[in-house]
Amino acid sequence: MIASVSGEVIDIALDHAVIECAGVGYRVQTTPPTLASLTRGAPARLLTTMVVREDSMTLYGFTDPDSRELFALLQTVTGVGPRLALATLAVLEPDRLRRALADSDAKALTAVPGIGKRVAERLVVELRDKAGVPEGSGAVVGAPVTGPGGQVAEALVGLGFTENAAQRAVADVVAENPGGDSSALLRAALNRLGPRR
Repeated sequence: MIASVSGEVIDIALDHAVIECAGVGYRVQTTPPTLASLTRGAPARLLTTMVVREDSMTLYGFTDPDSRELFALLQTVTGVGPRLALATLAVLEPDRLRRALADSDAKALTAVPGIGKRVAERLVVELRDKAGVPEGSGAVVGAPVTGPGGQVAEALVGLGFTENAAQRAVADVVAENPGGDSSALLRAALNRLGPRR
């Protein structure tokens, strides 16, 4: 498999770039933000994933390992192929995508052309515990909230939210309303998380 390409950019199109490596031009499908970072005639290096189908072999390119990892992870969900995975990364940057999955934010996922409500819900259910949480995203995962906030977090988990999402939501609402009682904190956390689907 081809894990990366490095060489002169000889062509840039709407959905791909051609990078010449040792005299061979590799057509690499990638996202608009990645294409915007390339310059025709300049050297470039892209991490790649090769997808082999019965009738084609396609290279998909990424500027960082995180994007490539998410590209592979998205395709583990039924109904999500390489094109839809790439479209998802074109609309949602890796940190935003990880946060949407961890927070069960199906609405953010439906902003991607081709992802409807059902596919978004499937992505959330199958990937929310696999995607990880972006660094610097609020509460420290693994540091449980104590006091009334701890009870609220337990209640949210009981309602079907992931422990990570519940802990972060409670930490945020406690920071905004330090003297709030359990019921006020629960209402605020539910508003922040949105309805469970």
